[in-house]
Amino acid sequence: MKIIPGPASKQLGEKIAELINAETVPIIFKTFPDGESYIRLEGEVQNQEVFIVQTTSPPQDAKIMQLAFIADAAKRNGAKKVTAIVPYLAYARQDKAFLQGEAISIEIIARMLKAAGIDSLITVNVHQEKVLKKFPFPAKNVSAIRLLAEYFRNKGYAGAFALAPDQGAMQIAEEAKKVLGGECGYLEKQRDRYTGQISVEKKTFDVRGKTAIIFDDIISTGGTIVAASKVLKELGAQKVFAVCVHPLLIGDAERRILEAGAEEIVGTDTVPSHVSKVSIAPLISGIIREHKSG
Repeated sequence: MKIIPGPASKQLGEKIAELINAETVPIIFKTFPDGESYIRLEGEVQNQEVFIVQTTSPPQDAKIMQLAFIADAAKRNGAKKVTAIVPYLAYARQDKAFLQGEAISIEIIARMLKAAGIDSLITVNVHQEKVLKKFPFPAKNVSAIRLLAEYFRNKGYAGAFALAPDQGAMQIAEEAKKVLGGECGYLEKQRDRYTGQISVEKKTFDVRGKTAIIFDDIISTGGTIVAASKVLKELGAQKVFAVCVHPLLIGDAERRILEAGAEEIVGTDTVPSHVSKVSIAPLISGIIREHKSG
């Protein structure tokens, strides 16, 4: 078994390999002047089961192509099985057609990865787990929420209130509550279909003088987290933290969240950034060990 750290997740791939005592296969990667990607494996994969670690956060299209090229190179060089570890799975939210003439983007990505030689996939906190049923090979979702909650418990925030920014994320808040030991709840969110503006319905939570932690799978433009932070501060929360698995933080999202009252933004290294303070390497290495023993 060998680990291939992709260009988008090099450090994470190396951490995973170290934890499971596996050999890595380095790759030569470059971008041609016209923007095309070039990939070459610099190690043997003949008759090996390989795990490619490659996130597909922005720029998504380039990273998806890199993943496909690595998979193809592995199969062409004799790998017997290729598993893609894709910490952040791009296009997972484009899983249905709302208007006539639309493509269903995630289905196209799934077929493309199959054609490239990928036999199975592991991802982290995909937005809707049911989307993985659209893949033409086994696709597994794992959750990093426990790791994030443990980070705050170890920082002395046991008993903190875990808030889901909307009802759809309530499962995440409940998962965090099991680690933190405090209460949890959610806000009612409304998004204007034309302007994209987000509003939340205030609820009465007992957060006065307490620490409240907003848990979500993705922070993209930050509108939801901004609204939730303001509500928690208005309700008297002493400290508010914004926490997510995938810190995309598009545009000025970070500034807006901090200005809304959040003390800190904490994410994982599914999307490498300066707020990626929790590594998913222990989570993924555990999944690979289970696979080996199975």
